[in-house]
Amino acid sequence: MLTPLGRLDKYAASENVFNRQMVARSLLDTLREVCDDERDCIAVLERISRLADDSEPTVRAELMEQVPHIALFCQENRPSIPYAFSKYLLPIVVRYLADQNNQVRKTSQAALLALLEQELIERFDVETKVCPVLIELTAPDSNDDVKTEAVAIMCKMAPMVGKDITERLILPRFCEMCCDCRMFHVRKVCAANFGDICSVVGQQATEEMLLPRFFQLCSDNVWGVRKACAECFMAVSCATCQEIRRTKLSALFINLISDPSRWVRQAAFQSLGPFISTFANPSSSGQYFKEESKSSEDLSVEDKNRIRDQEVPEDVQIRPEDVSSDPSISNSSVKLENMVEDHAETSRKSPGEISVPVDSSLLCTLSSESHQEAASNENDKKPANCKSALRPEGGASSPDSALLDQELYNSFHFWRTPLPEIDLDIELEQGSGNTLSPERPEETSEVTVPGSSNITMATRKELEEMIENLEPHIDDPDVKAQVDVLSAALRASRLDAREEASDAEKRSDVQDELGVNELPNCKINHDASVPLISDAVENMDSALRYIHNDSDLSTNSSFSPDEERRSKVQDVVPQALLDQYLSMTDPSRAQTVDTEIAKHCAYSLPGVALTLGRQNWHCLRETYETLASDMQWKVRRTLAFSIHELAVILGDQLTAADLVPIFNGFLKDLDEVRIGVLKHLHDFLKLLHIDKRREYLYQLQEFLVTDNSRNWRFRAELAEQLILLLELYSPRDVYDYLRPIALNLCADKVSSVRWISYKLVSEMVKKLHMATPPTFGVDLINELVENFGRCPKWSGRQAFVFVCQTVIEDDCLPMDQFAVHLMPHLLTLANDRVPNVRVLLAKTLRQTLLEKEYFLTSAGCHQEAVEQTIVALQMDRDSDVKYFASIHPASTKISDDAMSTASSTY
Repeated sequence: MLTPLGRLDKYAASENVFNRQMVARSLLDTLREVCDDERDCIAVLERISRLADDSEPTVRAELMEQVPHIALFCQENRPSIPYAFSKYLLPIVVRYLADQNNQVRKTSQAALLALLEQELIERFDVETKVCPVLIELTAPDSNDDVKTEAVAIMCKMAPMVGKDITERLILPRFCEMCCDCRMFHVRKVCAANFGDICSVVGQQATEEMLLPRFFQLCSDNVWGVRKACAECFMAVSCATCQEIRRTKLSALFINLISDPSRWVRQAAFQSLGPFISTFANPSSSGQYFKEESKSSEDLSVEDKNRIRDQEVPEDVQIRPEDVSSDPSISNSSVKLENMVEDHAETSRKSPGEISVPVDSSLLCTLSSESHQEAASNENDKKPANCKSALRPEGGASSPDSALLDQELYNSFHFWRTPLPEIDLDIELEQGSGNTLSPERPEETSEVTVPGSSNITMATRKELEEMIENLEPHIDDPDVKAQVDVLSAALRASRLDAREEASDAEKRSDVQDELGVNELPNCKINHDASVPLISDAVENMDSALRYIHNDSDLSTNSSFSPDEERRSKVQDVVPQALLDQYLSMTDPSRAQTVDTEIAKHCAYSLPGVALTLGRQNWHCLRETYETLASDMQWKVRRTLAFSIHELAVILGDQLTAADLVPIFNGFLKDLDEVRIGVLKHLHDFLKLLHIDKRREYLYQLQEFLVTDNSRNWRFRAELAEQLILLLELYSPRDVYDYLRPIALNLCADKVSSVRWISYKLVSEMVKKLHMATPPTFGVDLINELVENFGRCPKWSGRQAFVFVCQTVIEDDCLPMDQFAVHLMPHLLTLANDRVPNVRVLLAKTLRQTLLEKEYFLTSAGCHQEAVEQTIVALQMDRDSDVKYFASIHPASTKISDDAMSTASSTY
């Protein structure tokens, strides 16, 4: 007979702990009972404050579990009890953060985060009531456990309270906690949440305040702290600029990879791929697949003008018809480092300088940051489709250039004879496709041809070897042109070697006359008989030494270890990081770091490939092939699930050359690996050329065979993929190859496989019927009638009814065609001896067929036949048949009522 408040007071004052716990659990119900009276609500909230002082920890913990629900109620009833949460509940939550009992503290922390996530705490309260308490709890004299928990709460609430509050109130104390010398637990919590804080405060605060602390944590004497840093490295990298990421974070990460602790190395290698992915440049990742979709001719005049002032992505696209007939040969990309001068400066060139016409087709694409060619992938780029990425003035001496030189150090660069510095004045014509010739000087580019006085015997030997390798393919016009250029360069180098002394004198005289002593390494060549571009091509950072010969040529020439290592050099990410990533397939790593390190390498490989771009795929090709043949099926399974994504990154040519053989191997692998290929079969095959795609028609039948016949999900996935594959193949291919598989799946032992197969067959009927002529569709319908409609097994006849129902629901056939080809055979099943078939027929006619306008409006013989059949089914001897023929249930879809009628239909 007590009122809600009276009952609350009675049990709250009880000495029995369970009674007080019951009061805590019933607080929300009590509030709902008295919500109409504001004074009663306030009274309940006041009693909550008294209950919060209970001496029993279980009561306090129970109360704290109810606080988020009570706060939500107060928010919904804010007009009646304004400021109730801020005045009565929030102080309890904040006070419990420092409670002596661990369970109470944990409960209050969870409640605080829940309240912040639901935005139930006002911003003002966060600044004035929550943050000051957390800062006080993290003071140096605070309890160790409380301090650790408070730091964790501060880190977790930072994304919820936003950048402003985090920078003003949380960040200073967080930086102090990162340097806590006494408690490594505090430093470990800071390291584990470092990435979240960086993502909240942004780039400037990260670089100015957080990075110095991060460097300290990465060199902490406790391995657990360093491990936490390695795990959050990607998030920290995302909050910094590219320069710091490249110069500072890369070196720091290398230290973690070589850490004395195995656990730190393990975490670092797991984060290596994600960290490399932060170097990705969206403008150069080339996220369009067909290479003919973009070409250099499509560039607008503005784009070509802009090339002079910005980096040019290394994803030059070519048309298939422009590709060399021999895919094993790839033209070299030549790097041009020069000074682009204005027209005014060009017009003031000294008369003694010789204007040399240079065919713009010989200027191949390379990014302004690149230090080696980008043509070592298998995209044979014709020079006519290449663009020139020109450096601004002083490019050779710029800080970026010096930085890249430092990062791309290798023994070849260090020990080789220095190449002469080259300064070229190039005036590129804005229009594309014009042929430059000596007879049209107004359309030519003016180049000061450098000398070759420093050409060494080793360089000439390299040229001779390259010419020898290219000669077997001399029939190809592109290869012939390249051989001509190399031969001319070789002749010029020999000529200059014989006349080195006289050339040096002539060069000094010319420089004195023209006043160009500031270009001591530039020689004016007056010999018109020397090929005009050969010297420039040969001296451009000796780019020709990187000509990449594919597998066809590799059989004729063996690469030294240094040459093989140079083939994996790129400039997108620091080379040391890439080298460490490539070493993840080393068997010794599994022994010294992690037994599953190869799996982590495989998991992040698509991201690394996207970062490097398709022009640097040659750096990853060998690693990918090693992973694809790994003994662990989990590694191959990981690759199988991502091969379609990698195909999009690489483009159609590299996919056909490098991924298709591996894809074929996965098709014959274990079921655990094959399922990865099967789940994305359509995604991969749609990227292939139609001729290559047709080759897989013969292999689709193999998916019906599995290691375990009870693996029905494999066959269900096959049916799903076949539905998508219908659009990729012609009606004849669908009829010849996909039809037998679909009919086989319709008779599967598992109902889930059959339901998907009915959809597959109906879509197949639709595609073949729409083809011209529709003979394949008619033949498929006749086969359905023969194999299923007249099947001696009742399950086959029932499958025929299901297929007809799906065809009707999805409008796969016009109703007049359905009435001619399928309906007569469907109605004959009204006399089937198995009730399950007649039940499904009654449902199909009543719920699906009669819903169509064709049978509602027409009064022809077809409608009359349907009505007669329904009347016959209404008089059936089976009660279930009568039921479904007589009424009109709301559900009409197979997927909706198949399970509800499983007993009668399966």
